[in-house]
Amino acid sequence: MTVSLLIFLPVIAAALVLFFKNSAAKHAALVFSLAELVLAGVFLYKFVPNATTQFAIVTPWIPKFGIFFNAGIDGISMIMVLLTTLLVPLIILTTYKHEYKNANAFYALILFMQAGMLVVFTALDGFLFYVGWEAALIPIYFICSLWGGQNRIKVTIKFFLYTFSGSLIMLVAIIYLYLQSPQKTYDLAHFYNLSLHAGQQSWIFWAFFLAFAIKMPLFPFHTWQPDTYAEAPSAGTMMLSGIMLKMGIYGVIRWLIPLVPLGYDRWWDTAIVLSIIGIVYASVIAFRQKDGKRLIAYSSIAHVGLISAGIFAWTYFGMQGAMIQMLSHGINVVGMFFIWEIISSRLNTRQISELGGIAKVAPKFAIAFLIITLGTVALPLTNGFVGEFLLLAGISQINLVLAIFAGLTMIFGAVYMLRMYKSVMYGETNALTAVFADISGSEKLVLGIICALIIVIGVYPQPILHISDAAVKQLVDQTTMKFYQAKP
Repeated sequence: MTVSLLIFLPVIAAALVLFFKNSAAKHAALVFSLAELVLAGVFLYKFVPNATTQFAIVTPWIPKFGIFFNAGIDGISMIMVLLTTLLVPLIILTTYKHEYKNANAFYALILFMQAGMLVVFTALDGFLFYVGWEAALIPIYFICSLWGGQNRIKVTIKFFLYTFSGSLIMLVAIIYLYLQSPQKTYDLAHFYNLSLHAGQQSWIFWAFFLAFAIKMPLFPFHTWQPDTYAEAPSAGTMMLSGIMLKMGIYGVIRWLIPLVPLGYDRWWDTAIVLSIIGIVYASVIAFRQKDGKRLIAYSSIAHVGLISAGIFAWTYFGMQGAMIQMLSHGINVVGMFFIWEIISSRLNTRQISELGGIAKVAPKFAIAFLIITLGTVALPLTNGFVGEFLLLAGISQINLVLAIFAGLTMIFGAVYMLRMYKSVMYGETNALTAVFADISGSEKLVLGIICALIIVIGVYPQPILHISDAAVKQLVDQTTMKFYQAKP
């Protein structure tokens, strides 16, 4: 059993979904996504939580140019596989009360996008990694441009130009690494062993960093994100925020820092400072937001900034914090965007000032909203706390002042998120909110699963941390050793 099963099942599913019409397409997509989740569960059951790469496939693809279909799963990849296969069926379920024109194409694109992201999270060949990177971009472009809001074309073109430009720069770096390889291969293990001087590593660092920073996004490469999240259909926003931005974070962990330790040594402080500026900047902007969906978009930038800072600290605690926080952030942000999708679909507004008193008429919705909010602000015993605590611990190991500034995301986030919750849920109902219907059916199922995950992971995070423990420790130790060996 190899990882190719996980990669190609969504591709086949996407092709089959095209033959279904209307509501049958969403049912078929849900069934296929659940099958993928079950398959990921089988992989997890057979996975041995050590530092080895498992379920690997290495087969010639374009051998004349040193290109192989080379993919596998270690503890770091497994977390991302679980995130992707868990969130896609939940995201499909969030669409069950909506009817989309050309629904078969809509759901086929979601499944194809899932396949592209799984390629990114498992690829061990530079060319394959790039193919997955672009394969995930194309479906979300069409999802946003065909089913988005009024300004979708302008916003989607900006998003595409940003991300595609970064991708091209990364491709140049990948080809350069191939040319420097004595074996003329794109194999990641060979890339790790290249002997490149500090100047070479510095420009390669920035080539990869720009691509990953745009995707996450980090300040100042974030300007495409709030507009895209606001204009994309809800499912598209969830795919972008819950899973796709993790491609950039994963790229830093798997590709950027281990490839160019001397480049990292020269520029790590710049990367952390940009991450922390993004935390403060996005938090301040979030305070001023009147649109609930845009507030969550800026909140996401702040949380991702903390994850990025923890990774660039390159400590065991910071990396473990990043692993569990990527999973937790994906769960929380999908839940929060679904909350605002429910509000906007019922009341036809996302303006916080127009709402109030919803808790009085929708108590189940109020409880779910509160749990997701508490997870987002990292209350102890919720999933958000575990990751953010470890991230700050990792940052404090290298610089206490940076850790203090990074910790502002928890303080600021608690203020603007709880203020938003209070404004929406409490106070007196008005003519708009008095008729708000409580959650039911698929809404109750999705929010129930998300709330359960927030609590379970928060109370008992050890199984998640155990999956990535050995792989994280080996990657951190090996990269640190390479750095000291290569440093003049």
